[in-house]
Amino acid sequence: MPERLLPRYPIYVPSKGRHDACYTARFLIQDGVPFRLVVEPGERDRYAAAFGPERVLTLPWDNPGSVIPARNWIKEHATAAGYERHWQLDDNIRRIRRLYRGKRIPCAAGVALRVVEDFADRYENVALAGLNYEFFAIGEELPPFYLNGRVYSCTLVLNRIPHRWRIRYNDDTDICLQVLADGWCTVLMNAFVTQKCRTMTVKGGNTADLYQGDGRLKMARSLERLWPGVVKTSRRFQRPQHVVRDAWRRFDTPLRPKPGVDLAQLPPVDERGMALVQVAPIRSPRLRAWYEARVDEMG
Repeated sequence: MPERLLPRYPIYVPSKGRHDACYTARFLIQDGVPFRLVVEPGERDRYAAAFGPERVLTLPWDNPGSVIPARNWIKEHATAAGYERHWQLDDNIRRIRRLYRGKRIPCAAGVALRVVEDFADRYENVALAGLNYEFFAIGEELPPFYLNGRVYSCTLVLNRIPHRWRIRYNDDTDICLQVLADGWCTVLMNAFVTQKCRTMTVKGGNTADLYQGDGRLKMARSLERLWPGVVKTSRRFQRPQHVVRDAWRRFDTPLRPKPGVDLAQLPPVDERGMALVQVAPIRSPRLRAWYEARVDEMG
């Protein structure tokens, strides 16, 4: 068996009120991927009891009102430790899947995150990279990644960028717009996707603080005020929603390979030790035929 790949950069999971429902910690432990939970002092003992004290980092404050101070503290922590990049994962991700021939197949988290790191490290201007949501990655015609758009929830951050998380609402959209407006690139992978719980379906986190009442409208309006002419407030999916003008297409900075990186020398296919393995009975005849055809392709 080939050695399982793991990320080279540290993984931080800011969490609040979810010591008994921190799905991200559960799947990372199951996949053998190291990480640190970042929690407030008042919740440290509960998280340590649930996941082990060695996996817990304690913030220097309680109840700051949003996750923003924690995100900036994490970036400073990773920078002080000497890392070029770091991961920030939301705490409500159930697992990572690989998008392969139109199917979203569970895969080991370590190899998926390592592939994103290797991709980002080939270029000198990738500020943020990450994984798409599985419910946005449908069909066989998707490109392996989108360039210069949003990156949410599972994000690899370049530590030397000067940008910070700065607003209570839609902080992830705001930091993406910050780096893109300053000529950096973002990369959103479709080759691997996250199975993330839908907003407001898990207790804790920002559910009570941000999304109740007219929280959705406040979120959209605050981003619109910060980015006039770029963001507007509309109504989608029967709720207020921010909309980025031209669907992000105005951001067209190309990727710049690092000096010495020859993309032509990369192998056309590198499975990184991954293999298609049946782990449960396949009851669907259609899925069975798909699986057998893929196994035959692989020899």
